Amino acid sequence: MIIDLTTDYKSILDKIDNIDPIKYGKSRNYIDGDVTYLSPYISRGVISTKQVLESVLSKGYKLKEIESFVKELCWRDYFQRVAKYKNLNTEIKNTQTKVSNYQIPKAIVNHQTFIEGVDNAISGLYSTGYMHNHCRMYTASIVCNVAQSHWLLPSKWFYFHLLDADLASNICSWQWVAGANSNKRYFANQENINKYTSTNQKETFLDCDYSNLEIMDIPDILLETTEPKLTTPYPKSDEIEINHNLPTLIYNFYNLDPTWYRDIETNRILLIEPEVFNKYPIGEKSIKFMKDLSNNINDIKIYVGSFNSLIEKYNLKNIIFKEHYLNNYIGNEEDRDWVVKEIDGYYPSFFAYWNKIVKYIKG
Repeated sequence: MIIDLTTDYKSILDKIDNIDPIKYGKSRNYIDGDVTYLSPYISRGVISTKQVLESVLSKGYKLKEIESFVKELCWRDYFQRVAKYKNLNTEIKNTQTKVSNYQIPKAIVNHQTFIEGVDNAISGLYSTGYMHNHCRMYTASIVCNVAQSHWLLPSKWFYFHLLDADLASNICSWQWVAGANSNKRYFANQENINKYTSTNQKETFLDCDYSNLEIMDIPDILLETTEPKLTTPYPKSDEIEINHNLPTLIYNFYNLDPTWYRDIETNRILLIEPEVFNKYPIGEKSIKFMKDLSNNINDIKIYVGSFNSLIEKYNLKNIIFKEHYLNNYIGNEEDRDWVVKEIDGYYPSFFAYWNKIVKYIKG
């Protein structure tokens, strides 16, 4: 699959302009469906969910006819809200049941499960940094609910390879599939996978009724487990000169917005903190993608180190940053562009959240 993940800001805006939310709603579940491929740019903070929604609504669509598309934007915001109030490293709602190991099946890592739709998706993830949402659910279901692996390490493996790596969306989704952030575990049988991945397999370990999937023993192909080595390849810091008469903007993995204070003279620093990435590693493709996207920001400089060491080294005083639950910064925090900023707090389900915010969405 060829995926155009441009890093040019104008081209990204063109992608927003070309969205067909009605086609999206009708076909998004299929691997060849009319999806937007905007997730990597939303995850990196180049664009926002609010920006995308306002662009679509400006074309005259009514909320009812594009509700599927709008809900997907709001799901992302919802997961960010969850991350603000819950510890993502522990189960959000329920303890995962039927846990046999805390690693990940070797057949998954090597994309050799012999479930073609899943193996092809994992191979594509390694080569492109992208996986279709349905295939993400299939992969997580096999790992957590068929191979009985705990969700935490596999979710980190997945995060490491994704160009749209978003900690909240990723971990909340893995927990949802595993039944730790939902009322039941998610399963997909071979018939379902064939339907949405354009495969036609029979007689696999998933070729059975759902009732059998929930009680089956771990298939032999999934018994051998492994612990992938996930190490962030840090870039070098730039030579940085600070003008202490100007404010300093702190960018990071989750904020690469090229319009942020665009017409105001500032110091601009892309902060890469090993204490964050040692805990949640990202791969070489993600590092390169982040650096390439940062080229849309004039005069930005890279600093690899802790926030405190940056402040001490350059004696920074007037610091501005955007809110994110992984930040441990001191300075002037600005809110992110939520679809609906008026509603905050933790909601136990997306639908409880949706019912609160939908009345604020004009369309």
